[in-house]
Amino acid sequence: MGANDQRTRATKRTIRRAFTGLLRRKPIQSISVKELCASAGISRGTFYAHYTGLYDLLGQLEDELMEAVRRGLGRLLEGAPGEHSLLEVTAELFRTLEANADLCAMVLGSNGDREFAQRLVRLGREYFTEAYRLSFPRATPKQLGYYYAFVSSGCVGLLEAWLGEGMTSSAEEMAALAEGIMRDGMGFFQAKEEG
Repeated sequence: MGANDQRTRATKRTIRRAFTGLLRRKPIQSISVKELCASAGISRGTFYAHYTGLYDLLGQLEDELMEAVRRGLGRLLEGAPGEHSLLEVTAELFRTLEANADLCAMVLGSNGDREFAQRLVRLGREYFTEAYRLSFPRATPKQLGYYYAFVSSGCVGLLEAWLGEGMTSSAEEMAALAEGIMRDGMGFFQAKEEG
């Protein structure tokens, strides 16, 4: 790895820290490139060497977080169907989000991008629906779709609450809480399995 690559990564980390810090205080529409550069201690030329503007920066950071989530969930779901429990999959999701806490706070916080939460929900649909199908083979695809819609909205709310409290609970605790809430809401499917 060359010195230029290391410098580029260090500069991007500095910009990321400054940007996420500003977004915690105000919406992107109220941030200027000049303000970001001052906060990061860089020149405008340095910023524009890496990004075309603030929305490009936001998009790249969101894409990084989505890729981290995709990799984390993908690792668990590469094996045989049903090899990993729903708790393991949920815990991996929370661990990935915890490892990217600054980005999560930025995109899911009060000044964040509401569309990003929907992208996260759409990504999760492909992973979690399969886990639900394996757990509840008698449920119809339509029922599983409705269940995912219900659960994903609750999990986004749970994630926002976790971020709001500063992620003081561990990813494993949050996953266990989410699974417990999901499991207790599954009475309809459990009755079908027993019947």
